[in-house]
Amino acid sequence: MILPVMPGAEDLILILFLAFAYDLLLGEPPSAIHPVVWMGNLISRLKDMAPANHRRLYGIFLALVTIAFASALAYAVLFVLSIDPIPKILRLVVAAYFLKATFAVRCLFEAGRKVRGKLEAGRLEEARREVSMYVSRDTSRLDESHVSSAIIETTSENYVDGILSPLMFYAFFGPFGLVAAYIFKAASTLDSMVGYKNEKYLKLGWFSARTDDVFNWIPARISVFFICISAVIVNLFSGRRKKLSASGALKLGMAEGLMTPSPNSGYPMASTAGALTVRLEKPNTYLLGERYKAYPVAEDIWLTSRLILTASFMAVGASALLIYVIFS
Repeated sequence: MILPVMPGAEDLILILFLAFAYDLLLGEPPSAIHPVVWMGNLISRLKDMAPANHRRLYGIFLALVTIAFASALAYAVLFVLSIDPIPKILRLVVAAYFLKATFAVRCLFEAGRKVRGKLEAGRLEEARREVSMYVSRDTSRLDESHVSSAIIETTSENYVDGILSPLMFYAFFGPFGLVAAYIFKAASTLDSMVGYKNEKYLKLGWFSARTDDVFNWIPARISVFFICISAVIVNLFSGRRKKLSASGALKLGMAEGLMTPSPNSGYPMASTAGALTVRLEKPNTYLLGERYKAYPVAEDIWLTSRLILTASFMAVGASALLIYVIFS
């Protein structure tokens, strides 16, 4: 087998910074040229072909095919970019584009901005409809506090599987980091499409859900420390706005990280609740931060965006440092 010429540490770090800049400035690429959309289309087709029997076995097949497709795609990108006649700057930009597809920072804040804007304008019904695009719960009867809670929960939860985890996979695997990041993204996309605990997907999505749990296990716990440190940094620039609690982020994140059905999502959510010193609640499912009296309001959505953006910068910086230490 012919191996591509792998990028060195300096190029890997530059690709990472370019990808992050692309995300912040431009957001998500069009669906037609979005690699994650390609994964989703493949999953949809395979899902539609699922048999009535042996669904657990077929679910393993579905996941392995999707992961193999994502791996092959990333490997092909590395191979093409190792061709000498292609100018180096073009190789780096293309690699950054494909890496950017594995994480999403800007779209998280766009979601929060839209919901917050509707709440501040007093348009609760519109805010309910907006937040329903990002969460699986019934939002039709949520009050302002629970609408705020829902968008804060999804923002903090997605910090792990939508930002921190793919960056960690990229950093830890160095020259093959793009392949590793695509393997993770395939597992994450599988979990979001078939990893539901209902009659339709319980068997079909079992393998995908467990794989996603394993991949996110370490990043979810690391997220508590990143969110804690980010609370300190945000406070330095928050002016007269509400101050975040770094100690609350650390204590609540570690104490209540396992109080949600997922073994991972509770850590960033509880840590964010502790930083905001508010309760985050999914009715009839979990309540994080019961020790606090207040529920979140629109301002807390703004603070969450700043908190997770700062934590995202920390994730990029830590990933770059890891690449430099291990692979330089």
